[in-house]
Amino acid sequence: MVGIACARTSPPEVSSAPPRHADARLARVSLGTMSSATVSATGAWRLIDRDGRVVAKGDSGDRASLSASAGVLRLDATSGQAASHTGQLALITTETDGVVSVGGRRYRGELSFAAVDSGVQVINRVSVEAYLRGVVPRELGVRGANDRAALEAQAVAARSYAITRLGNTSRAYDLTATTSDQVYGGVDAENGVADAAVAATMGLVLFYDGRVVSAPYHSTCGGSTAEPVEVWRSRNEPFLQRVSDRIPGSERYYCDIAPRFRWERSWRGDSLTAVVDRYLRTYARVPAGPVGTVRDISVDGRTSSGRVAAIVVETDRGRYRVQGNDIRYVLRSPGGELLNSTYFSPEVVVAPDGRLSRLTIRGVGYGHGVGMCQWGAIGRARAGQDFRTILRTYFPGTSVARAY
Repeated sequence: MVGIACARTSPPEVSSAPPRHADARLARVSLGTMSSATVSATGAWRLIDRDGRVVAKGDSGDRASLSASAGVLRLDATSGQAASHTGQLALITTETDGVVSVGGRRYRGELSFAAVDSGVQVINRVSVEAYLRGVVPRELGVRGANDRAALEAQAVAARSYAITRLGNTSRAYDLTATTSDQVYGGVDAENGVADAAVAATMGLVLFYDGRVVSAPYHSTCGGSTAEPVEVWRSRNEPFLQRVSDRIPGSERYYCDIAPRFRWERSWRGDSLTAVVDRYLRTYARVPAGPVGTVRDISVDGRTSSGRVAAIVVETDRGRYRVQGNDIRYVLRSPGGELLNSTYFSPEVVVAPDGRLSRLTIRGVGYGHGVGMCQWGAIGRARAGQDFRTILRTYFPGTSVARAY
């Protein structure tokens, strides 16, 4: 049964849990915003406020529900008791290596909750190493022992990425649990092979010129990685160079084992117009009103790695230029899926009335193309390369060393 702290007639209980952020390597990972959050934990648990006072407690199997309204958290227990709380609450477990849960999903560390306009904001405060256990298998997939070096390279790259984002002061969290940062699945994503890769590389990160570097990665380069300026509105970095993924002495590539090494996507004219009308104005200057019927899509230059530098979208209302990785966000599938990559060639079929009848895009690769090619890393691991070799290849000039 859950005990709820409402109006008290005795001094509040104070949690004996260690102070939060005692470990400087804690990551704050946003799990998103929920309309309501049902919480529980393995072993005895506590909901505490910022001052360490216990607001609610329960045993393993006990649950409580949090909702939000007008900036106030409402706490409901299985006993029917309820309380309201302004400010942030944290869910902790007293069990060593215990697990906390929200919405049936399990996480290490602790969970914090705050009322925001759209519901309950949920943040997982977790050590970087435990965080990586839930990232590596989600980012690289469930892999076998032969792919161990690729998993280790992924762990170092993901750790480097995370560490460069700790201590964010502009928001309540350092990282999101989605592709906006790194996909994170908590305890439910963990597996033994990935855990071993994280443990084997504990504390190891990528350094360049004496600093830890953000180490981007993507699924499939399609034969060559890209420099940042080819896909993003950002400057190049000396450790993010174009890298060929060709297997020496062959016409094959380390990443050609990827399911999306080669791909094709097509739109009918009306479907393309609907997609462009929905997404184009976010990435190009478009006058008020409908974008217009699409008449043509053409390539406006290529980058040094062969990717499309920009496209020109021509409609019956104007011509609009879309650059770099933004192309993937405009040329989505009718269901909203991003274009696989900017490494493509278009084929346009025009109807007799001058309208675009069909657009077919044939391409290679999956993702932005900068940094480590994940399927390339898998191919290199299977060819016998170790994780340090893989990382030196995709991040030239870097060194692997301990951050802690």
